[in-house]
Amino acid sequence: MNVTIYTTESCPWCKKTKEFFREHKIKFNEKDVGRDSKAAKEMIQKSRQQGVPVIDVDGEIVIGFNEEKLRGVLKLR
Repeated sequence: MNVTIYTTESCPWCKKTKEFFREHKIKFNEKDVGRDSKAAKEMIQKSRQQGVPVIDVDGEIVIGFNEEKLRGVLKLR
């Protein structure tokens, strides 16, 4: 499973999402769109959103910290 989270340093929901991943031992790749304009363009292209977090799980996009949807795409119970 390939998980990427697009974040900014100051985003509280990004921190919450990363904590959720760590709790459930989900390995993830983090891209800081505040520091990496290429990652920001990639995120906007994938999600049509400028807000963070945006989570990409094997091509399925989750916008914001939506625990229920994340549990579904990550197959967590």
